[in-house]
Amino acid sequence: MLSLASKFRPAVAQHRAPLLRAASLSTSGGKGPFARSRKQQQPSAAASAEQAELELSRLAVIGGGNMAEAIITGVLTEGLIPSAKVVVSDPNPAMRGKYAKLNVETHTRNSSAVKGADVILVAVKPQVVDDVLRAVKAAMDPDALVISVVAGQSIKQLQKMLGQDSHIIRTMPNTPAMIGEGTTVWAQSAEVTSVQHELTKQILGSFGVEVFVDDENALDMATALSGSGPAYFFLVAEAMIDTGVHMGFSRPVATKLVQQTMLGSALYMQSEDVHPVELRNNITSPGGTTAAGLYRAEKNGFRGVIADSIWAAYERCLELGSSEPIQRQRPRS
Repeated sequence: MLSLASKFRPAVAQHRAPLLRAASLSTSGGKGPFARSRKQQQPSAAASAEQAELELSRLAVIGGGNMAEAIITGVLTEGLIPSAKVVVSDPNPAMRGKYAKLNVETHTRNSSAVKGADVILVAVKPQVVDDVLRAVKAAMDPDALVISVVAGQSIKQLQKMLGQDSHIIRTMPNTPAMIGEGTTVWAQSAEVTSVQHELTKQILGSFGVEVFVDDENALDMATALSGSGPAYFFLVAEAMIDTGVHMGFSRPVATKLVQQTMLGSALYMQSEDVHPVELRNNITSPGGTTAAGLYRAEKNGFRGVIADSIWAAYERCLELGSSEPIQRQRPRS
């Protein structure tokens, strides 16, 4: 067992049909992150040479929190790098102890961790990232790939800290990454090479689905949609469970019913690959119970509440990322 995150992988994977790991979610081409199984591939000589270029020689991780754990678990589970070539820097002794059990090298000094690393993962709080990056700048390889999971920090801001020619990947993951089912939207600076681009796809695809975007502004939209998205699902689940209890189910039974309904519905929606309205219509009989429930939801503005919530999250993201007035306004109704 690699970590708390890794133990959930088999349970989740048994529900997943092969097509759920298709390429449709990646705008960067290829077969998508889930299709890249090293054990199943039989590469040509040219592909083997390219793969050699993609291999990590040293992965440095600054900050050992939950998202760092998810990423480290992913790259180790997928065999992208052996644990002996991973180094984690964190001021918390308990955090370092956790990674030491994985045979991962640990440090208290960030500058020591980044020496010789070809990929540096930055997973610290936004309020300390400036000090952290300026302190490691002199110790790191100027051509190293820097992957940031720091919220609200643009590529331009990160390059201001590390240098205008630094190779930056900005990402927006979400919490299902903790069980290998994350969604990570990412953008890159112009300095990132094609080899680094492909390496990033493999790293981010090791703990879920990765979606590359050419326009960095899309990460603000992704923050509101997929980044905050799990919270919306949890709120709906909470309301459904509480209603089930109100109707007479025990809380454990109501919870199990809602959890499996949400999981099964998501997998079914992916497997059918059609617009959700078609799936909804298929289970809505004229004059039936589902029709009655949907009518009340629409009458009470359910759809508008969801849309308004996502727009509010997006606008707040823009506010946090800039001192300038919000440029993008929601469409008028």
